[in-house]
Amino acid sequence: MIEFVNSFLNPQSMMVIFAAVAAAATVLTFAMPIVFANPLDKRMKAVAVEREKIRARERERIAQGKQKISLRDSPKQYIQTVVDSFNLSKWVGQEEARLKLVQAGYRGQAPYITYLFFRMVTPIVAFLGAAFYLFVVLDFNQPATVKLGLCIAAAYAGMHLPLMLLKSKIQKRQQSIKRAFPDTLDLLLICVESGMSIEAALKKVGDEVGSQSVALAEELTLTTAELSYLPDRRQAYDNLAKRTDLDGVKSVCMALTQAEKYGTPLASMLRVMAQENRDMRMSEAEKKAAGLPPKLTVPMILFFLPVLFVVILGPAVIKVMAIQ
Repeated sequence: MIEFVNSFLNPQSMMVIFAAVAAAATVLTFAMPIVFANPLDKRMKAVAVEREKIRARERERIAQGKQKISLRDSPKQYIQTVVDSFNLSKWVGQEEARLKLVQAGYRGQAPYITYLFFRMVTPIVAFLGAAFYLFVVLDFNQPATVKLGLCIAAAYAGMHLPLMLLKSKIQKRQQSIKRAFPDTLDLLLICVESGMSIEAALKKVGDEVGSQSVALAEELTLTTAELSYLPDRRQAYDNLAKRTDLDGVKSVCMALTQAEKYGTPLASMLRVMAQENRDMRMSEAEKKAAGLPPKLTVPMILFFLPVLFVVILGPAVIKVMAIQ
């Protein structure tokens, strides 16, 4: 053991170890930006592309009248073929599905067609997988009608699986927006009181708030683009409220619409809205804290109390057994 320690503390060995650590640190430093890429740059680049599409679409609409053009990415050919062949846009597609995709951050025709494709494919895959497992793999001693019922249940669950995943994505995105929104209103208040217009304030805050919430920065940037190119400015605020589907954002959008219509001072309105959203965030945190003790009851009974009893009563039991 002493020889091993001496060989380990040898200057040559230490130099080799330090060189290996330095080489590993260098490789990790260059690999970190590639492996753990910052989603902010990617999302803001997508927002910039979306802004250019809005600009091109509005210029084309003004130049050619009411002719509709499509500048969005097209879905994959085989997915488009399947959706068109089965006419899924009529049977499965709904306006609510488009709105939920937008709320989840997926815009354009390609995500919509892909969503319809998986709404059709997932039940079939779930049914075939359950049938193969129940009839071939598993020795399930039940009548064929029971197995068929389980397969139909699996197909039903598979039909709702894309919607459940979409709702989960919407909740995560809304949570990110909700946490950063009061601070965003404070920044908007500072920008407006300094003399900026609402478009310049939204653009500036969208650039600054990206480090806290990429989704909110994306929505503010799109709202800035819509304020610049849509003929009705109130439509831009309505679109922001629909894309976020949050009560705090809806109230702010309604107040901004009234400010556009009646000339209400933006600074006082933003100050009140910022305080209300901060109070809502605090009340939500207090509600979660109040609901924590009931949630901890079952884990404490199952995991903490048995260990506590073993620690307290264990020595006494050992002494009693030793005496006997």
